[in-house]
Amino acid sequence: MRKWVNKAMRWYLAQRYKGIEHFMKHPHEVQARLLRSFIHTATHTNWGKKYQFLKIRNYSDFQNQVPITNYESLKPYIEQMMYGQKDVLWNGQIKWFAKSSGTTSGRSKFIPVSSKNLRQCHIKGTWDTMSIIYHNLPDARQFECKTLLMGGSWDTFEPYPKTRFGDVSSIMIHHMPSVGRPFFTPDFETALMENFEAKIEKMARIVSQEKDMVMIGGVPTWTVVLFRKILEITGKKHILEVWPNLQVYTHGGVSFTPYKEQFKEFLPSEEIKYFEIYNASEGFFGIQHGMEDDDMLLLLENGIFYEFLPAEEWYKDNPKAIPLSEVELGKNYALVITTNAGLWRYVPGDTVVFTSTYPYKIKITGRTNQFVNAFGEEVMVANTDKALALACQASGALVTDYTVAPIYFSKEGKGSHQWLIEFEKMPSNLEYFNRILDQYLQEINSDYEAKRYKNMALEQLKIVPLPLGTFHSWLRSKGKYGGQHKVPRLANNRQYVDEILNFSFKD
Repeated sequence: MRKWVNKAMRWYLAQRYKGIEHFMKHPHEVQARLLRSFIHTATHTNWGKKYQFLKIRNYSDFQNQVPITNYESLKPYIEQMMYGQKDVLWNGQIKWFAKSSGTTSGRSKFIPVSSKNLRQCHIKGTWDTMSIIYHNLPDARQFECKTLLMGGSWDTFEPYPKTRFGDVSSIMIHHMPSVGRPFFTPDFETALMENFEAKIEKMARIVSQEKDMVMIGGVPTWTVVLFRKILEITGKKHILEVWPNLQVYTHGGVSFTPYKEQFKEFLPSEEIKYFEIYNASEGFFGIQHGMEDDDMLLLLENGIFYEFLPAEEWYKDNPKAIPLSEVELGKNYALVITTNAGLWRYVPGDTVVFTSTYPYKIKITGRTNQFVNAFGEEVMVANTDKALALACQASGALVTDYTVAPIYFSKEGKGSHQWLIEFEKMPSNLEYFNRILDQYLQEINSDYEAKRYKNMALEQLKIVPLPLGTFHSWLRSKGKYGGQHKVPRLANNRQYVDEILNFSFKD
């Protein structure tokens, strides 16, 4: 029976794939239609009245009349919505909010998720993902066997209990279409447990009994935690001894680059396909289009209108965004999004670079607030991820997590970068690893190379190995363990690095 279901779903997904081909061929028409629809829908909201949506006739009017926003500027409106007020940023009442705490910030962000946004962005993005997987894999069996999903949890908003909030993954699981439910594991009660450590324990015991797992989806950081627990329970050497029919691992949330070597240990087969998705709290932005691609197709018909901030505009008081039609290959841009949940010209903080403009494809390069530029070196997360992956490949080391911050000039020495690294497998020669990591970073980033020239401005980077589990223990101490919480990769100050060092060596 399940084989017939899978066959029927393959036909259905092939029809859906035609929609993906449509926006790939007609990107600007699709985006213009979305913007017109958003403005028309929100004309009589508080936001639409304030910025005179009735007078907006084209994109130029939209640029001139509506300001670029961030969370702080929208927060008063979002708070009204959480208390049940209607027609604030989007028409009607919004009952669900995706809780996003970024990396380790103590302040949570609550991103509105309208019913339309849930259906036409997040859930549609999931269907698009399955369409692309089935388009690429002739033997895909996701609607015949089991897929493992690692989700967060959700809760009610105490001052107004009709409002609910949680990780966007938990909201999607809660609203999963009935056709997909029989093919996912674990049970929904376990998947949505709030206590992450108890969830991992229970989930590992349930899923380790599944014999026909074909796909796993989750953030690499927490998938590693689950894998370790499964191997501890089963006594197996690697995950393919538990799930021999595994086909695909879909990942997102953090760059997969530093984890590649580690996953080869867990999944020692060239047949496993790694598939990147870009589903943030604010929207489902991108999907890897080909199984061997290292970039993602920008989703242009999923309830999001895109603009982009060039790097030189990031920190201006009145930044000027450009439309999709004006982006250039190889340049760093910060995303600016307008969504069918009431985020208007909103800057979520992610930075991307375009690898193709027909169709539009992107790579995530980092965050506007995650970089090291204390000495003019302009190091981004994509640089450090790649350098670390190359150093691991060359040395045989495996890295679990890391963070980087500057070491400032002092009377005793020159400036440098300090790397706190948690190794799953230590390099046999840490000094050699330190040296080649620095060399790879110079090859990747010419600004860093210039500052390193003859040690004139910067000395060789310095590594501090941390005991396994340090980063997770630190996150747990801040109440940020599990879900979408993650360690900041880079910071242009020493706040996180000093805090982690003090935490790690406090005894």
